[in-house]
Amino acid sequence: MPKYTYVAIDSQGQPASGLQRSANREAAEAALLERELRGVQLTERRNVLNVELSAKRVKREEVMHLSRQLGAFIRAGLPIIDAVHSLGVEASNPSVRRMMSDVEEGLRRGDRLSDCLDNHPRIFPEFYRGILRSAELTGQLDVVLDQLAKYLERDLEARRKIKSALVYPSMIVLMAVATVAVLSGFVLPRFKVFFANMNATLPLPTRLLLAFTDFVSQWWWALAGGLVALLVSYLIAVRTPGGRYARDYLLLKAPVVGTAIEYALVERFCRILSSMAGAGVPLPEALRVATDSLRNVVFMRALAHVAEAMIEGEGLAGPLAATGLFPGTAARMMRVGEETGTFEAQLEVTAHYYEGELDYKLKKLTALFEPAVIVVMGLIVGFVAVALVSAMYGVFDQVNQ
Repeated sequence: MPKYTYVAIDSQGQPASGLQRSANREAAEAALLERELRGVQLTERRNVLNVELSAKRVKREEVMHLSRQLGAFIRAGLPIIDAVHSLGVEASNPSVRRMMSDVEEGLRRGDRLSDCLDNHPRIFPEFYRGILRSAELTGQLDVVLDQLAKYLERDLEARRKIKSALVYPSMIVLMAVATVAVLSGFVLPRFKVFFANMNATLPLPTRLLLAFTDFVSQWWWALAGGLVALLVSYLIAVRTPGGRYARDYLLLKAPVVGTAIEYALVERFCRILSSMAGAGVPLPEALRVATDSLRNVVFMRALAHVAEAMIEGEGLAGPLAATGLFPGTAARMMRVGEETGTFEAQLEVTAHYYEGELDYKLKKLTALFEPAVIVVMGLIVGFVAVALVSAMYGVFDQVNQ
């Protein structure tokens, strides 16, 4: 049975605290009220084993649904504490229940919703909390929660498109690697013994194939060690500022892939900046949060100079174009927004435009990658087939002679 620690005021007006065992939070509150305790604040007490077994990651989909439901409750006139309590009780994810319980306790202490969410930065990104903080000042919490839910939905859709575009090529690569491993480890060694027993002179493709098999079978440990060393070196390198910058720079310069990454970053930057500016967040703060959300060192360093230029009165469109990282279309759209006073709307239009461009680039990337992988796979299997068939014919010819 769950345990709850409580802090309350007894009938004499004195502070009281202790431990209450009940089936759920409602039962614990009812039991404490029967004891004439008021101002009850409950905290579920969990042992380490239960936490380890029940802890689940809070997915972005759950944050999206929580935002939409909380906005609907607030719009319907339900007090925010009751709304948070209801969502926490109905949550199926134990991590969400604990998180909402912590938020509820903070609200009962008099904290603002954004302050309560600051205790959960891994669940609620900085831009999310910053937008909520501004919404609380303007009294548009329900509207902003709906906007955040829509942004998270669009972001999830973009992520799904990227994942779906990579599924098929990834499966082909795995099949190719598995095929080569099976041929090298099990099939070709048997043929090698067969050819050796026949004392036949093998053609060049067969000798190359068997030499490759011998090399892999004898030096597999060195190859595996080399791969591990490369992986460890990469992980160590990307922990340094220079290594992260080099990685992000090379990704942006990669053919076809680099353009897709660039469009994804531009779309995300414009979407977050538009959402935060529309919620009333000051533009310098919105620019900082939107920049940090990109997690690309090349963009982050360039946008740091953009922030300095904007503070000096140079605007935003010009410095963004000067970085060379934003396509000309994006810079022109932002410049139109600055000149016409529709900056937030133009940012949203820009984000929508590059969302479509990203979708097109992903389809193009998939269309180029799939045939290339299939051709490579066909060449590998074809070379193996030619090497084996030519060897068989050669052996039979030598036997007949």
